Order: sequence, then structure tokens, then C-alpha cells
Amino acid sequence: MSREFKGVVGRTLEESTPAWPQPVRAREGAPNVLFIVLDDVGYGQISCFGGLCETPNLDRLAQTGLRYRNFHTTALCSPTRSALLTGRNHHTNAMAGIVEFPAGFPGYTCEIPFENGLLSEILVPQGYAAYAVGKWHLTPQIEMNMAAPRNRWPLGRGFERFYGFLGGDTDQYNPELCADNHYVHPPRTPEEGYHLTEDLAGKAIEFLTDLRNVEPSKPFFLYFCTGAGHAPHHAPAEWIEKYRGKFDMGWDRARDAIFRRQKEMGILPPNTSLTPRPHWIQQWETLAEDEKRLYARMMEVYAGFISHTDHHIGRLINFIEELGELDNTIIIVISDNGASAEGGPHGSLNEAAFFNRLPESIGECLSRMDDLGTPRAYNHYPFGWAWAGNTPFQRWKREVHEGGVADPCIVHWPEGIKAAGEIRGQYAHVVDIAPTMLELLNIRPPQQIHGITQSPMQGISFSRSIHDPEADSGHEIQYYEMLGNRGLYHKGWKAVTYHGTEGMIYDGVTDPARPFDEDVWELYQIAEDLSESQDLASERPDKLRELQELWWIEAARNNVLPLQATFSGRGRTRPRPGGRRHHYIYRPGGAPVDFFAAVNVKNRSHTITAEVEIPPGGAEGVLVAVGSRFGGFVLYAKDGGLRYDYNLLSRGHYKMQSTQPIPSGDCTVGFSFEKTGPQPFGAGGIGRLHINDRVVAESHFPITVPILFGIGEALRCGRDGGASVSDDYAGPFPFTGRLKKVIVEVEGGERRDLAQEAAIGLARQ
Repeated sequence: MSREFKGVVGRTLEESTPAWPQPVRAREGAPNVLFIVLDDVGYGQISCFGGLCETPNLDRLAQTGLRYRNFHTTALCSPTRSALLTGRNHHTNAMAGIVEFPAGFPGYTCEIPFENGLLSEILVPQGYAAYAVGKWHLTPQIEMNMAAPRNRWPLGRGFERFYGFLGGDTDQYNPELCADNHYVHPPRTPEEGYHLTEDLAGKAIEFLTDLRNVEPSKPFFLYFCTGAGHAPHHAPAEWIEKYRGKFDMGWDRARDAIFRRQKEMGILPPNTSLTPRPHWIQQWETLAEDEKRLYARMMEVYAGFISHTDHHIGRLINFIEELGELDNTIIIVISDNGASAEGGPHGSLNEAAFFNRLPESIGECLSRMDDLGTPRAYNHYPFGWAWAGNTPFQRWKREVHEGGVADPCIVHWPEGIKAAGEIRGQYAHVVDIAPTMLELLNIRPPQQIHGITQSPMQGISFSRSIHDPEADSGHEIQYYEMLGNRGLYHKGWKAVTYHGTEGMIYDGVTDPARPFDEDVWELYQIAEDLSESQDLASERPDKLRELQELWWIEAARNNVLPLQATFSGRGRTRPRPGGRRHHYIYRPGGAPVDFFAAVNVKNRSHTITAEVEIPPGGAEGVLVAVGSRFGGFVLYAKDGGLRYDYNLLSRGHYKMQSTQPIPSGDCTVGFSFEKTGPQPFGAGGIGRLHINDRVVAESHFPITVPILFGIGEALRCGRDGGASVSDDYAGPFPFTGRLKKVIVEVEGGERRDLAQEAAIGLARQ
């Protein structure tokens, strides 16, 4: 509908009166809004919450703002982010889990309904600029490609600019980056000093600079989401070295130290108890000396990663201060869930090994310990450090005991908060942040967005507690559910049960496939026992039954049902983009093709044929590459010949080279793989190189990668990525001849291990 014209249109200009529509302006003095979302950072990891990772810039915000010690999330990434931006519960957002594993039920499609508007969609029509920088992870994976619609990318959901990555994790040195609605290459290489966190902070500053160069007073909403501290734990060496030797005490003593600091700071009430170490986490003193040395180093790397991130958050905060706008910027700092146990009991040097059920030995990790934190590793720490990072709670990410759902929260707004440095104990949940922001901004939620009637927000504003430390929370009831693990908070009480999480069974006994009716529920009086240390289920069975019944009511109201504890049975049931087929054609010059959209050659015979034109002087470069330095394959030309390199998860390479040069002019070159091994996953076979249909090299591959090549598993035609598949060249190594197209043909159907794919997807979120 066109805007109403309020002028006069006469027969001539002299008889007419012009009129212009007035631009939408925010109210004078409206504050800016900055959300800083950390990833996989536990309650007790940053220093202003008692942690041993030094975060002076976050500490500064805490000292001049407020810390909420009783703040909660959903236990997983995509669900928390959806609740943060919409003010609705995660199942109401159809975001029961991560976007890689939807299911055909209302709470599980991973498509946030358009009737659940995002803050960006609310604030822009009110005169705000809205920018998203960093991790997104709210677009269904089926739509993370250049042929997909963009209505669930950041710009499709109200943000005006976006720079970051769409998925759950990425290489901090060689990320898969998007700018607005398309993929881009990182501006520098790791050798030139590139790191994603620095880039994200710089891009956020650039966005605000562009805004202020034109609009000096227009308020902004900046959604800034770091990749830290999600694996891979990547940080420059100087930041890691700051922590050398500082975690030699091990996770048991570290947890004690964090608990003491939390008590001294007043983060924890005086009556809080430290929950004991569960039997599945090995006591530090019983570890071998080599294990202690390795595991301590892994934590040093993580701490360096967090401190490095804090430094670049500081750059952003300092820039806003230079603009003279820090005092009137509402800053919210949270983590999306508790610390991550996905490194398992021993941690990992390259999580692609875990992806493919190939354990890494202590000796192997020790021999490459200097690679930790560098572009040569995709490392994660042992889950003993996640347990310490969630001090004083039980459990961790994915689970709905407090270790999974209790997270740090800082609120900073000097013009609106006069009680600097105080701690608030009111119960709050991530779903409360959006309504709190709108109340502080004096903006009512709209009845419609783009003509779509909006659902009511489910969060409860906690703005009263910002101004009044004695104010009632207002948030009386909150359900929890993640992967079959369930809980319910109600007026200071919490009932909770651990059902077990597929792919992450620690005690060797729990069976996620067992009936939900067999789950054992616990009961805690959270108002008096913040850490869930005293199970009152046997003493108060009446209260437990009351909360269990309330859970089922909330589950029905919020699309939680049907209960399901596994992603493997409900995984990628939707067709791949382009449909299932046996014939794929790729042309150079396009964006990387996400592994979900690209051809899958694993566990099946296949051929790759490239149609090329070779100039008289010869040509070199990549014809097609899949994966990265952590695993994959590449067909390329070098020194006049045709070559193929199969990277077996960076543990070894099967390399082939033609016995004759590639002739000049038009020709076809290629590679074929004949699967000969009997096993369904990771079978070996015969690899052959072809030039003009003639076999020019042949080699036996004893085994192949069964499930996933690892981080960066995208297909690239005509070039490689920065973390090149082969060590025979430096990426991107573009092809210098003319590459017309690459044809990939596969035989038979895909062989997929759905349970392992589910475990992989969860580890990468």
C-alpha cells in the first residue's frame, strides 16, 4: 500500500503543493542496544563471575553495571538465540534443537514462525539501525546455500547488515564467512595475522562508523555474537602463553578456587554448596603426568581464547565510548548455554577424529601439543574443564540441570542504572530479555509485522529488578527441555531429570532409548539451594508431583511434544537442495557449496571429470576440492601433471600423480574411485587418475573417511579454501587454465550413519 500523499496535485506545478513522507525517527535520546553473546562459556569461566579466565573488559561492564546470578538459558545454542531475539520459548519458536536436525512437528521444524517477530523486526520500524555480526545459527541448514531463499537469513529477519557465519561453528582462522546475503572470503590469511574475533569486532566498528558518518543520532541495535568459546579453541600464541602453568593445579582444585572467588564476590549466596565431582570425571591426581601436561595445556589455550575475545570486545566498547554513547547504550552480555563437554574425557586435537569414531591417543596429541590453538588444530578441552567451568553446578551444555542452563548475565546502562556493581538474585530467563528491552525503550510490541499478526511474548520483563534490588522476579514458572532432558522451575522450586543424550553417555549406564516414564526426577528448592546440591524428592514427593504435572501442562502449551531424545531418527528427512541425484555439475566462480547441498561421495564408487582448456604454457591449480586441512580430497594440476590428494583426517594422505603431462588445448581430466572394501562405512578401494579417458595413475586406498571430513566440509570448484586440503600447495591455489565445468557421478544410494551424524551436528553447534 502506498503512503498517503498530504500535498495537493493540481493541473500545473503552480497550482500544486509538494509533500514528502516524514522518515521514521526514534524518540529523542533513545538508547542504543548492544547484545554480546558468548558461545559455550560456563557460569564460572569469566573473571567477573569468579572464573580463572581474565576478562577485564567484561569485568569493567560488571563493575559499572549489574550481574544477574540467577539467569538461565535453554542449554543449547540455536534455541537460546531464538528465545533471546523473540521473547518466546524455544519450542514455540520451532527451535527445539539445532537447525541441522529438524523434525516434522510444530516445535521442531527449526523455522522460527514469522508471527514470532525478532527484536530487529520491531526496532527498525521504530527508527533504529539493526546489525548482526558473528554467529547466526538460526537459518535451517537446508537454506544455508546460495540457491536458497533468504527470508530466514539475518537480512530476511529485520537486520539491515550482516557479517559472520551461518552455522554453529567455524574455523577461527579460516572461517566460512557471509556478508549480508552472500558468501565472502576472509580479508586476510592466518599467516597475515587473521583471526575471526578481531575481524568481527572490526566489522562491528565499521558498521557503526558508517552509521555515524551519515546519521549522528540514530540509535542502533547491534547483535554481536562471538565464535568463542566454542571449539575450535583458537587464539594467538601470546594470549595462550599468558596462562602457561596456571592450570597445572587441575580441574578439582580449579573448581575449589572458582567457588571461593564466587563466594567472596557475592556471586553466590553464602549458603550455596559446591556440588561434588561425579564419578565419570576422573580425579585429577589419578591422571598420568603426560595426561596432566596435555590437559592443562588445553585449558591454557581455552583461557587464552576467552581473554583474546574479551580484548576485542573491549575494542568495540571503547569505540562506542569514543562516540560518546557508552553511557546511553544498554549492553546485555550472556552465554548461550553452559560450558561444553563435547571434548569428551580426553579432549581432542582434531574433532574430525571424533566425528568418525577414530580415537586420538595421548601420545599423538602430546606429539602435536604445540599445534593447539593454531590453524593446524581443531581442538577442544576434556570435559573435566567444562565441569570446573560450570562451578558450582552439576552437568553442562545440552542438559537442564543448572550446569547446562545457568549462565552469566551482565546488564550495563549508566544512564539508566544507578546501582553500579551490584548483584541481582532474581530468577530470569533468556526469554525475558526481549520484553525487558522493549520496556526500557518504551516500545510496545507491535500487533503485526509485515502484515502478519504477532503472537504474544512469553518472557517477563525484569526491568523492575534493574532499578530495585528487592523487586519480585515476576517470572514464576519456566519449563526446560533439551534432547529429552526435562525440568521445571516454579516459584523457587525446580524439578529436573536427566534422560541421557545420544552420543554423550558418561556413566556407561544411562540409555536415552529407555521409556521416559522410567526417568528419575530430582527436586531442589532453588531459592535456598542455588547449586542443586540437596535433592528433596524423597522428602517432598507431593511438591515433586506438582511440578511434574505443571511440566506436562507447559509442554503442551509450548509445542514440546512429542518427546524425543535423539536426533538420529528425525534427522535430515527433507530432500537435499536439487533433490537426490547421481549426476552433479559444478562450475567455477561460485560460492562454496555447503556439505548438505553438495554431492556426497563417501562410502560409494564415483567419478570426477573436469572439462578444461590448457594454454600452451600449461596450467596449474585446483579443479575441485572438498573439505579442509582437517580432512577431504582435492583434484588439481601442478608441474604440468594431474594430481589427487585424499586427506585422511590430517593423519595421512593418499597422493596420486599422473605419469604423463596434461596436454594443451581442450581435454578432460578426472579421478575415479572403485569401492572394493566390504564394510559399509570407510571402505577402501581403487583410485585412478584419467586424462582423456586414459588411466595415468592407479593406487589402493586401504580405508576412507566414513562420516564427515570435518570442519569446512564444503565443495569448491576452481579453487581451494584458506585451510587447503593438501599440503602440496598453499590455498586457494586457483586454476590458471580455463575450467569449463566439473561433473561428479556417484553410484548407488548414500550410506549414512544417522546416529553419528546427530552426534556430529550437536558437537558442531
